[in-house]
Amino acid sequence: QVQLQESGGGLVQAGGSLSLSCAASGRKFSNMGWFRQAPGKEREFVGGILWDIQSTDYADSVKGRFTSSNDNAKNTLYLQMNSLKPEDTAIYYCAGRLLSREIALYFRRPSDYDYWGQGTQVTVSS
Repeated sequence: QVQLQESGGGLVQAGGSLSLSCAASGRKFSNMGWFRQAPGKEREFVGGILWDIQSTDYADSVKGRFTSSNDNAKNTLYLQMNSLKPEDTAIYYCAGRLLSREIALYFRRPSDYDYWGQGTQVTVSS
């Protein structure tokens, strides 16, 4: 059974930091990504990683503040979020793309991913 389990969300003041984790079990992925969804808004891409070479990609809104990394031995994806802003408040989801699909460095659409975690709330107060 494939499972993606996020952890690490919470409440932080603007300018603070949070670290999210996504533990994957049951399957390996070619790419994994982080998305977020704020109330009343569509799910948006935050960052992604090509698993084997650890090549990363970020949305312009988080570039320079967020860093995605992975631990292959633990099959875990991480998102380090620094200099957080109130507009970063959202539910954050991790997602995995099947190895059987086309390989590319970066994927930014929700439809590019096959499995999703349940999400973790990140709230940044002003």
